[in-house]
Amino acid sequence: MSYVEKLLARNERIVRITRDHWITLLPTILIDAAIIIVIIGLSAAGGTLLSPWTWFGLVLLLAPIAHLVLRIEVWLNEQHIITNRRVLQVTGTFSKRVSDTSLDKINDILMKQSALGRMLNFGDIEIISGSESGIDVFRYIADPIGFKKELLNQKETLASPDITSAGDIPELIAELDELRQQGTITAAEFKAKKQQLLAQI
Repeated sequence: MSYVEKLLARNERIVRITRDHWITLLPTILIDAAIIIVIIGLSAAGGTLLSPWTWFGLVLLLAPIAHLVLRIEVWLNEQHIITNRRVLQVTGTFSKRVSDTSLDKINDILMKQSALGRMLNFGDIEIISGSESGIDVFRYIADPIGFKKELLNQKETLASPDITSAGDIPELIAELDELRQQGTITAAEFKAKKQQLLAQI
């Protein structure tokens, strides 16, 4: 089980995972590649493989390579996740930081895309919510349009659950009660939604 899957509550499922666009790695790649080329050039100018300067240069190559690998690992572990209940931001490779916003609390979603962002399909998403933090900003994420559309779809689905049979209603009431215990919805909201579901039996 992955770290993200361990964060999921009962009956919660992941519907979309995205990361920062690959363009965020471009400065690191260019700088580390330039350093590697310089080190190789200086090492080659040092003479034969037996030269201590050549071996010193080869050891120095480990620094930019390790830096690039670490940066890619950090990039892979930064995830923006939409579930059927909330949106999460997970960062960190060894030490993890998780922030989440309930779909019920989202008031507005603002998307910004530059001309380059439209060409390469990246942009910024600002989620304005009723939580204490108020605004969550996801910068340079891949496919921001798809991310925003999925957020809106899941928010709509949460507000208007699709009841296929009376047998689904007890499970939905249990999910609502869990949201009430987490503080996502108030006791009054829980009572009102419960009465609406019971009326459909």
